[in-house]
Amino acid sequence: MYELPVENTDGSVLLSFERIREDQVGSLDPSVPLTASLVVLWCGDECLMVFNRFRNAWELPGGMIDPGETPREAAVRELAEESDQRADSLEFAGVAKIRIAPDNRVEHLATYRGQLATPQPFTPNKEMSAATWWNPTDPLPDLFPIDAALAFLCP
Repeated sequence: MYELPVENTDGSVLLSFERIREDQVGSLDPSVPLTASLVVLWCGDECLMVFNRFRNAWELPGGMIDPGETPREAAVRELAEESDQRADSLEFAGVAKIRIAPDNRVEHLATYRGQLATPQPFTPNKEMSAATWWNPTDPLPDLFPIDAALAFLCP
């Protein structure tokens, strides 16, 4: 299990992970915006990681919640856009609270845990240059520590 806080090399920090129900998202501290959704997608004992060509690092699929979109809709959309995958099942795992470098703004991230029996082939896109199924017992160079921690928190 990961001990929080966890810091990325860029200075961003995973401050906390709160296991709440999806219907409790509206009761989060309104001074900390919910800006994005992430997906911890498992196929057997391996977790999907995508390589962000701009950050030069492996990370969980996910991204910003568009206006009018629910956190779940953003998770499904971002997973498909970044990895070509669609989860067989997707459950709400909780909310991560992060401090984002370099401006030190604090945000909430909706975090979903999914299962997939048969992965689809990955096609590189404008944001992601590669995808891999990572076994958390193996090292993965250039993996953001925050994303690794979230994978361990959402088995």
